[in-house]
This record gives sequence, C-alpha cells and structure tokens, in this order.
Amino acid sequence: MSVTISRLEDLIVRDRDHDCEGVGPKKVCVKVMGVADLPTRFGHFRIVAFWNNRDVKEHVAIIKGDILGAENVPTRLHSECLTGDVIGSLRCDCRDQLEASLERINSLDRGLVLYLRQEGRGIGLINKIRAYQLQDLGLDTVEANIALGFRDDERDYAIAAHMIGSLTVRSIQLMTNNPRKVQQLTEYGVKVSSRLPHVIPPNSHNRFYLETKRNRSGHWIDFSGKPHLMEQSDPVVVEGMKDN
Repeated sequence: MSVTISRLEDLIVRDRDHDCEGVGPKKVCVKVMGVADLPTRFGHFRIVAFWNNRDVKEHVAIIKGDILGAENVPTRLHSECLTGDVIGSLRCDCRDQLEASLERINSLDRGLVLYLRQEGRGIGLINKIRAYQLQDLGLDTVEANIALGFRDDERDYAIAAHMIGSLTVRSIQLMTNNPRKVQQLTEYGVKVSSRLPHVIPPNSHNRFYLETKRNRSGHWIDFSGKPHLMEQSDPVVVEGMKDN
C-alpha cells in the first residue's frame, strides 16, 4: 500500500504491515506504532514509538519541528540509563547529556533524539550494577565490562539506523563524542554529514569514568572545553565513510 507521508501520523499507516529484511547482522526491523505530543520542561516535542523484531524492546524518537525528508537534521542517540536518567546518579553524565541534547534541539528549528533501550552500554541493568561493584573495587569501566565477559561497549546502532530511515530523514548532524556511533551509522547506510560535539563538564564522581572513555574507548572528550570537530584526520570517520 502506497501512503503519502506528510505527517508523522502517516508513518503508522505506512508501517501497519511493515516487515523488511532488517538492518545489521541481527537483521533488526522496526516499525512506527504510535505518535503523540510531548510537552516537557525542555520544550514542546512530538514523540514517536517504535517496536522492533529482535528483542521486542520499545524505543522512541523525540522530535522538534518538521524532520520528514529533511537533510542535516541535528540528531542525538541516547542509550537508556536508569541510574542516571531517572535516579540522577553522579557516576555517569547520562542525565546531563540527555537534558542538554533536549535543550539544544529545542533551541533549533528541527532536531531529533532517539532514546534507545540499551542499558549499561548494551549489557543490561543487572550487569551494569555488577560492573559498578567491580569499579568500587578498583577496576575502570572498560576493565569491569571485560571482567564480566563483555566488550567495553556492546551497543549496536542498527535499530537507530532503521529508525532514522523510517522517519525519512535523509542526513543527520550527529551530536556525539563517540566515534563508534559515527562509524556504525555510516556502515548501516545513514549519511552523517557532520558531528556536533556534546561534551558535558565532569563532576568529582564521574571524571575518571569520562577520562577512561576518552583514553581507552577513543571518545572525543576535551576537558579544556575545546571541541574536537569531525575532520578528515579522524581515522574512524574516514574509514566509515569510504562507501558514501
């Protein structure tokens, strides 16, 4: 069935019987299930609910302005963090990142935040707490994940890539300090036209955590406040964009 997409609500009709071959090695397929207004303390947004066939977890897109068919849409991928987003933990900067991205996008004509159910960098809530326990004993965040039998980051952004495609967004300006997000999205067919640094000042509880992300996971974080822009000198970006 051919559906003219002029409103977000049209995506629900278009996806009613959607079933594609999927994205990424796990063949993730998502479809739009609901759309609603979302007034928040950060501004007035629209929220789009997605279902996916891989783990049946529900993900959402938080949207400002008209993004349908748009190019260079400022976009933030935010992975769920119960301890930070909900409880306000100071061990990470997740809540600060989420709030800053919503405030930043609300100040623009259009923008997009994808809230992804990938707790604990993809290892789940229980394992994240177990990793915290190991960190309390002296391991850093990378060492703790490895000790539990995981990679330092188990997240996969195939779901995000499919969500961006489902929203008919043609290209994005990605708000991130994480080169893996740029690389994975590009490999999954998303056109990342530029990177927008998203550095949050550290506190005394999370500074070592953020330093570890910079020093061991390669995140672009400069605590002096000088943003690292996406340039041709970033090897991971150049490699990830060769086919585009």
